[in-house]
Formats: sequence, C-alpha cells, structure tokens
Amino acid sequence: MRIIGALFALLMVAACAAAEPNSNEVPPEAPVETPPQIILPPDPPAPPQAALDCAGAFTQGGVAICRTLPGAAIAVDGVASGTADANGYAVVGFNREHGAEGVVTATAPGHTLSRSFAIAPREFDVQRIDGLPQQTVTPTDPAVLARIQRETAMKRVGFDSMANLEGFLDGFIWPVDGRISGRWGNQRILNGTPSTPHFGVDIAAPTGTPIRAPAAGVVSFANADMHYEGGLVFIDHGQGLITMYLHMSRLDVVEGQRVAQGDVIGAVGASGRATGPHLCWRMRWRERQLDPSVAIEGLAAARTQLAAR
Repeated sequence: MRIIGALFALLMVAACAAAEPNSNEVPPEAPVETPPQIILPPDPPAPPQAALDCAGAFTQGGVAICRTLPGAAIAVDGVASGTADANGYAVVGFNREHGAEGVVTATAPGHTLSRSFAIAPREFDVQRIDGLPQQTVTPTDPAVLARIQRETAMKRVGFDSMANLEGFLDGFIWPVDGRISGRWGNQRILNGTPSTPHFGVDIAAPTGTPIRAPAAGVVSFANADMHYEGGLVFIDHGQGLITMYLHMSRLDVVEGQRVAQGDVIGAVGASGRATGPHLCWRMRWRERQLDPSVAIEGLAAARTQLAAR
C-alpha cells in the first residue's frame, strides 16, 4: 500500500508540472501588420527667382527685352506698359526724345523690382524733300481731310493689337535689301514746310522687290490704298511691338494672317506720299516710335544674353 501511495503522489506532481508553463519558453510572435503606404506629394516647384534682367539697345529709339517674374506688371519711366508673358519676357522701348536715364519696373505680388539704364543720346540730321503732291503735305480739301480722319481711326485698330506671341524673341532681319535713302529720326522739311521727324527707315529698291517679314507675327492691318502711306501693312510681333511697311505696290497678306520670319508680305512700290520706289519701314510700341534698324542690332543677342544670366 505504501508503494502504491508513493506512485500516486509522483504522478500528481508530474501532472501539475505539465500543467504549469515553462518560464523559459518563448511565445510565438504575433503577425506584424504592414503599415499603410504613405505617398507624399511631389515637392512643389521652386518659386521663380525675383529678378529683373534686360538686354537690347538702350538708346533713343531703342528697344530691349526684359525677363522677370511671369505676369509681372511692367512700367517704363512710371508709365504702365503691359505685363511680362508666361515665360517672364517683356518688351520695353525708348522714344526719340528720351532722356539720359530709363527706369524699368516690374511689379508682382510681394515683389517690386526696378532697374535703371543709361540711354545713349543720338544726333539727327535735317532732310529736305521736294516735289511731293501738295495735298499730301498740307491738305486743305475737306474730302481729303475727312479721308485722313477715317484712315487714322482705321490704323488705331492695328496699333492697338496685343498678340500673345513671342516673335520679338527671334531677332529681326532686314525686310528688303537696298540702299538706305532716309534714316530714322531725321527732321524733315517737305516742299519747304517743316514737318514732324521721320519715324521710318527708307530703303530704296526697285518696284516689285519682295518685302519679307523681319520676324514672326500676325498681320494687324492691311490696306492697299491709304492717303499718306499707299499700300500699308502692320505686323504685331507680340506685346504690341508693331512693324509697319509703307508705299507698297502689292500686298500678299490679309489682316489676321500669321507670318513667319522671312515670309513675303508684299512688294516695294511708290504709292501714297512718295517720290520714288522704296520701302518705309517703321516700328512702334505702345505709342512710342522706335528705330527698326537699331532693333536688328539690339534684339539679335538679347534672348541669348538673358538665358545665360
């Protein structure tokens, strides 16, 4: 009986030991939940650098290109002059009587940027032209005066064009080859009567010589029979930088037509107030008369210079 009792006690101890957990046993790890993937938005683009750089012809009658904050309001000498385009480019110009300093200002939210530039003075000759029809010099006929008034209103529409283009960035080429017979800015005496300065570059060439667009743009005015100008075409190269072609014998474009640099737009003639076949080439920007021959030199490298800064 004692042996049986001892065996029973040993079995009870073993059962209790089996029922108790082993303090050295490592419990199985719970499954690790994968955290949800967080996708961060891309870094926003760096804000454009607040700068105002300009390059071109800083002279009386000159034109330049500035680069600044896209959409910035531009002023020249305190006069509102449009806005920089989506790439930050803006045209600025300086008229014949401009003083020794030009101030360009760009204004955008949180920024007002200003640059001053020395404007080189120029000397202008006096040019005498005789033999013009007197009614084109000092018209007195009421019908002629009424026609001039109508045509002035017609041209205003072309001058007010503000095409969303960057043709001015291409640089300019000469629209026709020939001898320079009249320079921009010269004071003119017509049939002995003092007149306003000549705001064109006269290029003598035979009638019928092709005239080519000096830069890309859109035709903002085209009329084959104007009192003073004869055959007349305007091209808007963007931001209101308008070039004009006078005394044409033939027009090959219509209003609203897009042209590329080098496209033929018409031909040289002697229509309107002219004594012989030539092209009178003009440039205008926001009521300022500019010298297109200076623009050829000034704008040729302007974009390259701005891109390198």
